Amino acid sequence: MVSDAAGPAPNAQQILKDIFGYSAFRDGQAEVIEHTIAGKDVLVLLPTGGGKSLCYQIPAIVREGTGIVVSPLISLMQDQVEQLREAGVKAAYLNSSLSNEEYQARVKKLQDGFYDIIYVSPERLLQRAFLNMLSHTKIALFAVDEAHCVSHWGHDFRQDYRELGMLKQRFHDIPVIGLTATADTTTQQDIQIQLGLDEPLVYKGSFDRPNIRYRVIAKYKPFEQIVTYIRQQDGGSGIIYCNSRAKVDDLSAKLHRQGFRSAAYHAGMDADERAWVQRQFITDKIDVVVATVAFGMGINKSNVRFVVHHDVPRSIESYYQETGRAGRDGLPAEALLLFDEKDSARVKQWIEQGNLADRNAIELQKFAAMEAFAEAQTCRRQVLLNYFSEFSDKACGNCDICLDPPRPFDGLQVAQKVLSCILRVQQQYATQYIIDILRGKNLKRLQEAGHDKLSTWGIGKDHNDQYWHNIINQLIHRGLIRVDIASHAVLRLTEAARPVLKGEIAVELATPRLEIKAEKPVKPALKNYDKVLFARLKHLRKVLAQEHDVPPFVIFSDATLAEMASIKPTSKDAFLAVSGVGLTKLERYGVPFLQLINDYLERDHNV
Repeated sequence: MVSDAAGPAPNAQQILKDIFGYSAFRDGQAEVIEHTIAGKDVLVLLPTGGGKSLCYQIPAIVREGTGIVVSPLISLMQDQVEQLREAGVKAAYLNSSLSNEEYQARVKKLQDGFYDIIYVSPERLLQRAFLNMLSHTKIALFAVDEAHCVSHWGHDFRQDYRELGMLKQRFHDIPVIGLTATADTTTQQDIQIQLGLDEPLVYKGSFDRPNIRYRVIAKYKPFEQIVTYIRQQDGGSGIIYCNSRAKVDDLSAKLHRQGFRSAAYHAGMDADERAWVQRQFITDKIDVVVATVAFGMGINKSNVRFVVHHDVPRSIESYYQETGRAGRDGLPAEALLLFDEKDSARVKQWIEQGNLADRNAIELQKFAAMEAFAEAQTCRRQVLLNYFSEFSDKACGNCDICLDPPRPFDGLQVAQKVLSCILRVQQQYATQYIIDILRGKNLKRLQEAGHDKLSTWGIGKDHNDQYWHNIINQLIHRGLIRVDIASHAVLRLTEAARPVLKGEIAVELATPRLEIKAEKPVKPALKNYDKVLFARLKHLRKVLAQEHDVPPFVIFSDATLAEMASIKPTSKDAFLAVSGVGLTKLERYGVPFLQLINDYLERDHNV
């Protein structure tokens, strides 16, 4: 405890200011901290950069004894301990990186009550000798970081975490605080059960990271796309995630040859080499790290400006956690996903080849949600927040769908067809079954269940499967339907569906973009564009931005203007083919830009 031996223990507010240098708590922190100090259990759900660490660090300092923090990664422990020590907190970690002498010396200090906080892996914590030692040590609290790892429903389930429930059984008078940035409703409930939390306070902050812009583009020539993208970042710091070590090594080497300050990071590298890369990145000596998911969980670098996914992640939770490395300082940042349906097929195959059938089913359901995000035609932030049961009826204005939206249509009747069909089968079937009924398929399983006699059978036969998948995903994103992953992904109606079924409210949906592969891919950086025309286009953009009271880049990016100056579109169809131009932007800005280009070409031709 950081206090005078003879004086009273400092309060949380004093520690916040004196040790951590903040004048006020963020939303929810004070309630969580006071609850934990009082010796009660807590589950904290806050986004990356949302201030989770202070929720257990301050109570560990205030309460008598040492706070034991369970952490999954050595790099995470080392970063946290380094920061705490810099702040004057007596902290240490116990892991395999220590020599036997160092380890024994730290254990002796722990037993003597020297430390405020100790970080330890679940594997070491659960060793019988270690637990016996803790039984004779004054413990302030147990904090389980990355608590979603304890749940069978979580995206990063770990067997060692599963056994942490015994802590509450063995040390029932000591408060346990679970913390995670990524847990859907089912996982949240399971965390409480698995950790044995006793009537815990559950604090759920907003999962929204409004400063991160989400973008998805069709994967075309990924290396060229990534090179183009990084060059647009003006030397900003970023992470590129790949799904294999071989891809990491290959992409990093290629980027290095292109002159970028980049390095690779994956679990197959030597521990010292990984530590060096991490340090170089944190100190801004490397701009770009190409990595597997082994990188990032313990990185506390606030100025990461972009995160690129070279390959589609296996779950929304993974995607959210990895993109959450960007913009922790609150300044604008971007998350870019390169999406290819072939990648999706490979991921499904990998999942299906897993050894545990139940686990495979869960992972397939989670990956289906990730696919739905990538294929979304509604605000991507709404999709993310909805997945974590944080429903929002307002588009964010800061994702590719909002900035370049698809065509809307009156979707009330289409929505009613889907919702009515789900209701008529007692909300007991998954997406494809509902689609089979809507399309009036003559399938044996439908006939045996008598569902070919339903009034909804065949009412959607004028559209294909992909259309209805898209519509159902949109209704899920809007909060009218939920997927019950605990019951084989059957579709359930929410309360919000009731007024839609009755026709009491309007429903606006997006016309499905059925050919994802047909989306115009990002091209390599344009070198041969008309510099004079480019300058005039930029001036026009500035004038329009002032008129519409928006930043210039919201209208068109520099890359889009460069492409215009290269291909010089003179018709609406040609203008729409420019990367970054959608139907709404064509409608709003097409006339003045086309007029400028046509006038420019006419003068040039006359000359």
